[in-house]
Amino acid sequence: MPIQVTCPGCLKRFKVADKFAGQKGPCPNCKQTITIPKKEDEVVIHAPDHSEAGAIGAGGRHALKTYRWKDTKFQPLVFTGVAGAVLVALLAALVVRSQGNPETWLKALAAIVLGPPLAWAGYTFLRDAELEGYQGVPVILRSVACGLAYALLWGVFVFLGYRFFGTDAMTKGLEIWQMVVLLVPVFAGGTLAAFASFDLDPGSAFFHCAMYFAVTVILRLVAALPAVPGLMFK
Repeated sequence: MPIQVTCPGCLKRFKVADKFAGQKGPCPNCKQTITIPKKEDEVVIHAPDHSEAGAIGAGGRHALKTYRWKDTKFQPLVFTGVAGAVLVALLAALVVRSQGNPETWLKALAAIVLGPPLAWAGYTFLRDAELEGYQGVPVILRSVACGLAYALLWGVFVFLGYRFFGTDAMTKGLEIWQMVVLLVPVFAGGTLAAFASFDLDPGSAFFHCAMYFAVTVILRLVAALPAVPGLMFK
């Protein structure tokens, strides 16, 4: 059976009779002297095996061993913990609803407590699967930082509302354009926080922060509070 030969000089591929195995001779293309490989040293590329991918040697054995990628985006333990935290938050919102309008410090505390677990939960399914995910202490620290940034943005929203539109507007209700003016920097800051904390692409970073604000808005509605501070139905 002919031997497959590749010239190391010009990379020309050709076949020679197996009787020349181990001998030297000129390349038919560039005339460089090359050594014909022995039959047992020849590498043969076989058709892919459906059972396992990789280069096949002359003996039909895999020359390279690959490992199957394990997608760890969904973490049942994290999901269970976050679902439990949200359930507790819903129950707390119902208690607040029965007690009347809560103090400002209590609403701020709720926003802070919800931040890290929601940031962690969002990262588990919005992260880039092609990048190695953060685990252990790094993901906890990044979740805390991102969650606190989200909670702070609620304060930024209220501060800007009172600063630029006054107490009267925040008490009686903001106009639609005023609400949009306040929401733009909040979502821009939230997107930046998710991008910096978890290396998410801009689209995923936006949905990450939107998830946090959506959950907190739902909890405010359950607690019989305006969905957003300053939002009043006239």
